[in-house]
Amino acid sequence: MERKNGDWTIKSTEKKFGNGFFSVFEDQVVRPDGKDDKYATVHFKPGAAVLPIDDEGNVYLTRQFRYALGRKDLEAVAGAIDVETALEAAEREAKEELGIEAKEWIDLGEIESNTSVTRSSSHLFIARELIFGKPHTEATEDIEPVKMPFSEALEKVLSGEITHGETCELVLRAYFRK
Repeated sequence: MERKNGDWTIKSTEKKFGNGFFSVFEDQVVRPDGKDDKYATVHFKPGAAVLPIDDEGNVYLTRQFRYALGRKDLEAVAGAIDVETALEAAEREAKEELGIEAKEWIDLGEIESNTSVTRSSSHLFIARELIFGKPHTEATEDIEPVKMPFSEALEKVLSGEITHGETCELVLRAYFRK
């Protein structure tokens, strides 16, 4: 059954691939100029990311190997939302990856990345009034906790040393929230 998507008409959709994290779809479309074409999109599970900030103004990030990049990356705690709310996912990820729990959670809204070909949203949070415990990482995760002053994290975002989109957005939103 045909359906409209803005000025595009989707004639049919076929799922080409899927796993627990994302699915790839190919649509047979009529473009806004009237020509037939194909359009592929990737749909990711929604995620949550958190920037823990302690009372002294330090932030807690992770350095971990990222297969797609082929290198270790400095980034905020982040993960997929399973059968929980975005806040519950952020709480779970902070505890698993850094061993951090928090008494205060500040919702900074959502971010969507590469919207021309992906549907990938992430809810962003700041965690305050931190309680430190032991991390419980998964077998495939080799996570190094990184503590640094907020000002250093901001400089790393502005200089391009931190390139992870959710982390950049979290640090900048946190900076302008002050």
